[in-house]
Amino acid sequence: MPLVVVCGYPCSGKTRRAEELKGYFEESSERKVHIVGDKALDVDKNSVYADSQKEKNVRASLKAEVERKVNKDDIVILDSLNYIKGYRYELFCLIKHTQTPHCLVYCLTSGEQSSLWNSSREAAEQYNQDIFDALVQRFEAPDSRNRWDSPLFTILKDDTLPFEAISDALFKRKAPPPNQSTQSQPLSSANFLYELDKITQDVLMAIFNAQKTSVPGDLIQVPGATEKVELTRSINMAELRKLRRQFISYTKMHPTENTGQIANMFVQYLNKSLH
Repeated sequence: MPLVVVCGYPCSGKTRRAEELKGYFEESSERKVHIVGDKALDVDKNSVYADSQKEKNVRASLKAEVERKVNKDDIVILDSLNYIKGYRYELFCLIKHTQTPHCLVYCLTSGEQSSLWNSSREAAEQYNQDIFDALVQRFEAPDSRNRWDSPLFTILKDDTLPFEAISDALFKRKAPPPNQSTQSQPLSSANFLYELDKITQDVLMAIFNAQKTSVPGDLIQVPGATEKVELTRSINMAELRKLRRQFISYTKMHPTENTGQIANMFVQYLNKSLH
């Protein structure tokens, strides 16, 4: 049955997302769910990813394990870097041969965020910094215009997985909904989603910090925007985060060609929502 390929930078939340998907499918269906990944092979990541031949052997082992697991009844989730587009194409050929659907879940983070998560791990679980940097540099981001990268679900670190849409893409052969990265650029652009995430987070922090010295009625200047936030009342961080999530969901469905306008758009959205 279906194959879910999870990809992203080292320490970008891939295993967490794989476990979330496994839990969802086990609760919503009677199918067995198999997670295939580096951990199951007991891979020493710093040794493997420093040696191209060892890395090639690991990829071949993972692919072989996927091929063994894929059948008419079970769901297979491949939890690995999957950062080489040629390798993703090989997986596409595999599922095409077995006549089973697949989709790609892309855990999109910045290199800085992933590096921070890497350093917070136990020492034995960390990537060496030079290995980490090399893998980030070599990463080939998926592109939904390639049939082997489609259907593509691009997930930011604060996003909730679109479980039903992923299930539909796998079992009903429906196209993912328009707020997923299956449309033309800029929605499928990793840079657009990264800028959307970063700019809105910067605006949130500016508002939160400004409230320490401001009073209702003040206009708050935020980074990247010419328009100002009209502060009519005190707003806590939980409410700000909720509004940010709503704005990000909306903007994914209505992307702008000019990322320089994201801050102003977010300010306009906040002013409208808070009045």
